[in-house]
Parts: sequence; C-alpha cells; structure tokens
Amino acid sequence: MASRKILAAAALFVLVPLAFGNGLNLNSLGSRAGSMGGAFVGLANDFSAVYWNPAGLGFFASRAFGFYGTDIIPSGSYKLTMAAPIGALNLVDARTATKNYLGGLFGYVHPISDNLVAAIGVFTPSGLGANWNSAELANLSNGSTTIDWSSKVGLITIAPSLAFKISDQLAIGASLNINYGMFDIAMYGGAIPGLLDLGQYTESETGWGLGATLGVLYKPSKMFSLGAAFRTASKVGFSGQAEIMNLQYIGFSSTSDMTRDVTWPSWITGGIAFMPTDQLTITADVQHTSWSVIDQIKTTYKDTIWNLLMTSSGKDIMVMTWKNATQLRFGAEYKVSASLAVRAGYYFDPSPAPDQTLNILLPSYDFNGLTFGIGYQSGGLGLDFGLEYLMGKERHVPAGAEMPGVYNMKIVVPNISVSYRF
Repeated sequence: MASRKILAAAALFVLVPLAFGNGLNLNSLGSRAGSMGGAFVGLANDFSAVYWNPAGLGFFASRAFGFYGTDIIPSGSYKLTMAAPIGALNLVDARTATKNYLGGLFGYVHPISDNLVAAIGVFTPSGLGANWNSAELANLSNGSTTIDWSSKVGLITIAPSLAFKISDQLAIGASLNINYGMFDIAMYGGAIPGLLDLGQYTESETGWGLGATLGVLYKPSKMFSLGAAFRTASKVGFSGQAEIMNLQYIGFSSTSDMTRDVTWPSWITGGIAFMPTDQLTITADVQHTSWSVIDQIKTTYKDTIWNLLMTSSGKDIMVMTWKNATQLRFGAEYKVSASLAVRAGYYFDPSPAPDQTLNILLPSYDFNGLTFGIGYQSGGLGLDFGLEYLMGKERHVPAGAEMPGVYNMKIVVPNISVSYRF
C-alpha cells in the first residue's frame, strides 16, 4: 500500500514531455538544391534527386556520384517570468549551448540502359536537437545546476531507387526508403514533495521503419521542367531504455525498457523550373507535410512499477494535436561562366505545433529561410558550397500550456557538396 501511495504522488510530479517540430525535417539536402531554397523538385538534375525527386534520375546518361555534408548550428533562448507585486519575476533566462548537428547525403547513379537508371542514396532527412545550459534552468530542476537538458533526434534513410525515361520529355522514378531512427533525451525527472527529488531523467532509443518515394518529371520544352513527388508516411518502431536516476532510493528500479512508435509524416510536393536563358534558372516549389498524423504518441514501459507510474500520471500518452503545414520555396541559379555559378533562395516553413504542447527540448517555429551558394564545375567534377540562415518567429506561449514562456531560435547551416560524373 505504501508503495502505491508513493507512486500516486510521483505520478503527479514526474515530468516526461516530448515534442517533435519542423526541426525534425532537414529543409535542404544537397548544396545546390539547398542554395536554391530547396526548390528542386521540378529540376532534380544532380545526385540529390535520390532525395528530392527520383524521376530526375531517369535523365542521367552517365554514371555519377556525390557527397553532401552539413553542419546544423542552432542558437535558441527561453525566458519564463511570473507576475509579482513589484513587477515581473524572472524565473528562467536560458540559452542553448553551442552544438553541432551533422547531416549528409551520398548518392550513386548508374544507367542500366538508355531508358532505365538505378541509384542508391543514403541521407539524413531528419536531424536536430537542443543542448541547454544546466545552471540557467535551475528553477526548472528544483534548484539543481547539474541536470542535463538536451535532446537529439535523427533519421538515416537508405534509398535504393529506379527511374525509367518514358521519352525525352518524361520520366518516372521510385525509391524504397529504409529508415533508421535515433532519439535521445535528457531532462529533470521531477520530485515527490517531502519524499524524494527524482533527479535526472534520460532515455535513448533506436528503431526501423519503411516507406517509399514516387516521382515524375516532365520537360515540355527547353525552357520548362515540371516535377512532382510523394513520400509515404513511415512508422518507426523505437525501442530502448529510460532512466530516472533516484528511483533506486525508494526501492524501485531506476531503469526500464521501453517501446514507442513514431510516424514520420507523408510529404507531397510540386515544383517548376524556368530557364529563360542558358545562364539563368528560376525554381519554385510547394511542399505539403501531413503533420496531423502526429496526434498522440504512446509509450510502453516494460517495468511493472514504471508502467504503473506513467499510466497513473498519463505520461505514457503524449497529446500532440499537430496540424498539417505547407512550405513555399523559391530559388535561382545564374551561371557566371561555364565553370562558375551563383545561387540564392528563400523559403517559408510554418510550425505544425500548437502552443499547448511546445517545450524547450525540440521547440518548433515559423521559419523564414534565406539561402546562398556558389558552384564550380570542371569537366565531370563539381564543387558546391552553401549557407542557410533560418530565422524563427518569436513564440509567446501562455500560462496553462505544457511549458509557457518566450521562445526564440536562429539556425545557421553551412554545407558542402562534391560530385563527379563519368
């Protein structure tokens, strides 16, 4: 009976929030595509087509490979104040520590015949996280200045692909997406008043899922190229272990195995490329992500005590109530010479997450993205450099939400690609 009373008390104070944001999806893979605002579905004419639109592979007449690497560097802040008789009381004024989140893409393209092309891609369509200064979050950690508040989420996709050129104007393509997901989170575990500070909470999980990408690319004339792609949803079955450090002091296991299914949403897009001259290419995409599939996420804890603790508190089900979101993307490339090109772009990436479920470990913003790049071509060798700057719109989350306060985020994304056609 005493154990169940302890669990009932703990159920009221254990804090295990989790939120996925548009930060889950990397907005641009491939330096050329990224530098053009990620408006590449209607063009899809380099190795990054394995990600954007596999139909573009159908127009490859020679073998090619490419490697793209990126470094995602977020800079965020979080402020929490409370009204007081003499003015606002500042409870939290925190900033993220500098952290590098790496991503990339590798693609190899191999024409089998004049009309059939095979390819393989390995890329990171999702990856981001947060790493906060522990001391600045002491008021969220029962005064502790050593609690780790951090998160890291990523998805690696292996994508064997086939494309078929129906005519000189039309190609179709498809990829099988074999997805490997990783998720790590660390935060304060809460407290049982008058009995126990639960201390550090951590969890680490990995899992697999399957999906597919279908694409079509149509070139009605030398000046125009039209493309569309659809990526199916992919349910990733995560499994791993969670830990609440101080549960051991009241006779319970501090760890529990756990499972959680997370569905990466479907994505549908259409794009156009306009080439008014041999030097200039202008692109535009509309990309729609069905985030509403992330409505509720259930976690199963294998340990009996943990299961009772989490189900009693309702922390085994995360209510997300997300909404679908549509990105608008625009880009341009200008060839200064036969070997040198400059690029620029813009995109708007709206947040799918409501205020009610927002928190600091994977916050979500309306982003305005500015992109720039330069490319050098010598024979079959291509070198491309790019830079993205994402400006998140400040969010004011009211009292009564999961984690109220004022949120800000900026992200800098330098990247480089090396490719070769032979």
